[in-house]
Amino acid sequence: MISKLHYITQEVERKTHAQLAEEACIAGARWVQLRVKNKSYTEWKAIALETLAVCRKHQAKLIINDNVELPKEIHADGVHLGKEDISTAEARKILGSNFIIGGTANTFEDIKMHTASNVDYIGLGPFRFTSTKEKLSPILGIEGYKQIIHKCRDNNITVPIVAIGGITSTDIPELLHTGVYGIAIASAITFSKNKKQTIQEFMSQLEHNTINTH
Repeated sequence: MISKLHYITQEVERKTHAQLAEEACIAGARWVQLRVKNKSYTEWKAIALETLAVCRKHQAKLIINDNVELPKEIHADGVHLGKEDISTAEARKILGSNFIIGGTANTFEDIKMHTASNVDYIGLGPFRFTSTKEKLSPILGIEGYKQIIHKCRDNNITVPIVAIGGITSTDIPELLHTGVYGIAIASAITFSKNKKQTIQEFMSQLEHNTINTH
């Protein structure tokens, strides 16, 4: 089951990825995407193992960003692949059917490609500008989501689509109304002064505003 709330770790001062994951899991998150940038494989693996231990303790899923070999090696739950990583089709060949594979999309054509690769979910964005991600794709906004998801329906594409990019809890009702399945959050949780309250607010909005689109 794909969670409706994905928490994405990020590089911050004075906190490790594992600490961020722990705080989010204690606050109620059950899906963590480990986003590590500019580290050697050895460093990345050490961070991933620490974060995996946290996720297992809290019965949360751990998805590794960008790296197909690492989830297989440490028995994480899956991988999320950006537009500059290896293709989701190639990842499926490497990982087989026992791992979750997610792919980043910015257009309907991206979604078609990922769907043909049998991904488990698609991260569609960015919703608005975010400084969390380098090399940001064109901003979609609500209208962009409406148009893309309308095309998905016309083409009988039902893969869960997760909105990402600078999303706040007040955006959720309108976003869910476009037909997205869930949301992915980094900074709004990472820098929250009350993570439990923040995650509860996100989860409450997701549960109360979900419409049957998939």
